[in-house]
This record gives sequence, structure tokens and C-alpha cells, in this order.
Amino acid sequence: MSTRPPDPLTAHTPVRDDTITLHDVTLEGGDRLDRLAVHYRLEGTVNAACNNVVLVVHALTGTTHASGWWKGVIGPGAAIDPARHAVLSANLLGGCDGTTGPSDAHPDALPPFTTRDQATVLARLLDTLGVDAPVLVCGGSLGGMVTLEFAASFPARVRAAVVLAAPGAQTAQGIAWNVLMRRAIALGGAREGLALARMVGMLSYRTPEGLERRFGASRSARGTFEVHDWLDVHGEKLVARFDATSYGALIDAMDTHDVGRDRGGVAAALSAVGDRLTGVGIPGDLLYPAESVRAWTTAARATYVELPSIHGHDAFLLEVERVSAVIAQALARAETPPAQPPAS
Repeated sequence: MSTRPPDPLTAHTPVRDDTITLHDVTLEGGDRLDRLAVHYRLEGTVNAACNNVVLVVHALTGTTHASGWWKGVIGPGAAIDPARHAVLSANLLGGCDGTTGPSDAHPDALPPFTTRDQATVLARLLDTLGVDAPVLVCGGSLGGMVTLEFAASFPARVRAAVVLAAPGAQTAQGIAWNVLMRRAIALGGAREGLALARMVGMLSYRTPEGLERRFGASRSARGTFEVHDWLDVHGEKLVARFDATSYGALIDAMDTHDVGRDRGGVAAALSAVGDRLTGVGIPGDLLYPAESVRAWTTAARATYVELPSIHGHDAFLLEVERVSAVIAQALARAETPPAQPPAS
């Protein structure tokens, strides 16, 4: 186990940064893995009852450092507070942050996998940590897909779940964006191709109105369009920390996502847990329109919350106050003891 320097948000909070090895993992497609590494980060202390864990599932290029990429939602005094909750975030199966996955150097290190496999690995991690039912499971985009799969696969382990900007099954729009990103990597390679894929992705995460308000046709001091520079920076940043082969495998998993597959459809898959599910849809989301979220919440009889935002898909990361309110409400319901029947 290694311990990273304390983050300012969690300076007085215990932080555990560790990698465990799982054995005998069978994937949905039938492949069996003898050994599987899972890298995770735990901020806060698991209480004696092991019932204060919040499982935060990262999106496509997210990391285990959930309080870093979800500042304001996680932190002292925030909706998810490491002083009260043990905040657990694992690098998803197929990722490139310490969990077993394919890479540019080892493209065959992992067979094809699904969001259902990713959820199963998270459940195995919880088993290893001695946690039966987290107080909350939550995530956005790919993280939301995996959260839905966790709820469908392990309904008895779900006290509350919040799924942000994620459909019950991959959409044609989502597949189309991923086609463009795959082609960018195929043509440009592990560096320039991945940078271009990130630029394409950023356009699906934001809205035309948001870009217009922020950049318009303004130019930087060097004479280039500011929106051009913004895209360049995002591409370069991702190349510096991510692996192109892992990126491709993760979007492959997104494309096969369907929580109702082999379960009789979405309604049947989520019927046992719908009363503990909240879906957050974002009008103007170019990647996963609000309608795709409303569809599965209606089928599952889950709670639907609409989050209008100029930011589009990325609102689940940027609209901190309103996202925090949704998370806080879900936590409050999960943490409220069930009503006792009247004495006879």
C-alpha cells in the first residue's frame, strides 16, 4: 500500500491508495481471468458497521481521485463528506490507472469486457473490503452506466444510487461519437490520434451556446482562436496521462452497454431497485440527451431529476451546487432508518 501526499480538501482525512488482486474472475463474454489487479482510493474511515461507504464511479477518463475531479460535491462540509463517509473510487476494469486493462504496449492484456463486468469487479472489491451495501453508489456518463449495472446486478446491495447523464442502453448518438473517436485514433495513432479523439469528445460534452458564450470568435495573444487553444490543451493533457488502447477498450464497453440485456428489458432489470434509483437528465446534452435518461427512469419507476445547464453533458461535473443537492437528498433517504411498525 502507498499513501499519496494529502490533498488540501482532505488534509485531515485518512487516505488509502492501494491495489488489490482478485482471482478467478469470469467476464460476461465467458473469458476467465486468473488474476486481476484493481487500483482504488479510499478517503475517510470505514465505520465499524461498514455502512458509511460511498462508491463513486468515474467517467471515461476519470481517476480514483474522486475528490479531485468532483470538487464541491466531495470534500469537507460537502454532500459527500470524508469526515462522515468513506469515499471509495476504483479505477474501472480496462482503465490505465493501475487496474488491469489493455495498453498500447500490451493490447491483449484483457479480453473484451462490458459495463456489467466493470460493475462485477466493483462488487468484488467491496467484498474484499468487507462492505456489503454502500450507503450510496453514484457516477456520471460511463460511471452512470456502471452504476446502473451495479444496481441491476446487485439490487440487495443498493441502498441508494444516483445515475447522472447516462442511458439505460447505449444510444445511436453515443455510438456515432465513439466511431469518430476510434477513427481519430486509427488515423493519428496513440498520440495525435488520442488528442484528436479527446477534442471530438469535448465537443460532445459541451453545448454550442456554452462555447459561444465562453469563446465566440475571440483570439488569443498569439492570434489563434481561443476555442482552438482550449481544444488543443484538452487533447495534450489527456495524451500526457492516458493510454489510447485503454481509451478504445473503454468506449467499446460503452457501446455494448444495455442494462436490460438478457434480463427481459430495462424495466425487468431495474424493477427490484427502482425505488432507490435517481436518474439525472441534462437538457441540451449532445451525448446522452435528457430523454434517454427519462426513458429508463420511467421504465424502472425511478426518480427523475432534470438539470438544465448551459454546460451540456459536463453539467454533472460543473453544476456543483445542484448536483450536490441531488446527492444529499439520496444520502438522506438512505441514511434514514426505516419506520418501525406500531406496537400491537
